[in-house]
Amino acid sequence: MRSSLNFHALMVEAASILNIDAPDLYLRQSPVPNAYTLAISGKKPFVVVHTSLVELLSRKEWQAVLAHELGHLKCDHGLWLTYANILTLGAYSIPGLGGLIAQQLEEQLFRTCDRAALLVARDPKVVISVLMQLAGGCPSMADQLNVDAFFEQARSYEKAFSSPVGWYIRNAQTRHLSHPLPVLRAREIDEWSKSPEYQSLLKRL
Repeated sequence: MRSSLNFHALMVEAASILNIDAPDLYLRQSPVPNAYTLAISGKKPFVVVHTSLVELLSRKEWQAVLAHELGHLKCDHGLWLTYANILTLGAYSIPGLGGLIAQQLEEQLFRTCDRAALLVARDPKVVISVLMQLAGGCPSMADQLNVDAFFEQARSYEKAFSSPVGWYIRNAQTRHLSHPLPVLRAREIDEWSKSPEYQSLLKRL
């Protein structure tokens, strides 16, 4: 168990890098690895992390998760996340349209927050490792994770679903998911880590 980690210190450090005030941090007993951010108008925002992540992640990976959640606050995503959830619940009368719009909106939100995680971790393999473990990792198999192989899966998936029919199948498969597919998030973060925009931001941190 990684009980020696100072989770609050990791949060404060990540918040400092992203130039925002650190929110409150709470651990919630749960066997399902997850983390989420709540920002209620007029009250201090807070981040909740499930205790199962304590066993699953390393220090750098933990901080990447916290940085992802801070990304929601940095970009003031609270309203947009609520909007996406309303769409997912079927606020639009046209069947499937609300879910499709919500999915595209959530992909944009999570792409931004994954970039916040990369700016703090400064290593795309750390962020991609988190995505792998959240997708189905366990502590006993952590040393067997292959980030390069996972990225190859992302390339293969994107190629297979690049046709119009493939695009339709992909959206049908993913529209009920709470997060974009980890392999697609991995591909996006790897590409952004090589971009001039990312390199320019690093120099300003």
